[in-house]
Amino acid sequence: MALKRRFNIEASFSMASMTDMVFLLLIFFMITSTIVVPNSIQVLLPRSQQQAQQRPFARVTIDAQGNFYVANGNERERMVQFEEITPFLVAIHADNPDAFVALYADETVPYKEIVRVLEVTNQNQLRMVLMTRRS
Repeated sequence: MALKRRFNIEASFSMASMTDMVFLLLIFFMITSTIVVPNSIQVLLPRSQQQAQQRPFARVTIDAQGNFYVANGNERERMVQFEEITPFLVAIHADNPDAFVALYADETVPYKEIVRVLEVTNQNQLRMVLMTRRS
């Protein structure tokens, strides 16, 4: 008490350091949330007991209306015609011969459309994984 009177010291707490910490955490979560690659095309995948253990390098998606979408790495899916899938996959294979492609096909898609994409990957010696949802 005597020290307080002598030097006129008031006990106070500064919120500046707490505000800095909250701000840094906010920035951290904003940056890390952009790294996550969401599959923005809504497809109802068929059910399976097994799930892919590795993360695919490229994605081909067929939605319920039969539209084709492709994406590479962290890109967002873009709609393409079927004829554009082959050059896309060839470019993927040229950049990374060990890469594999994930095929997301809605469960209502006719099997012949899936086979067409599988034939393209087979002709270009690419590995493909059929993605499913866990049952």
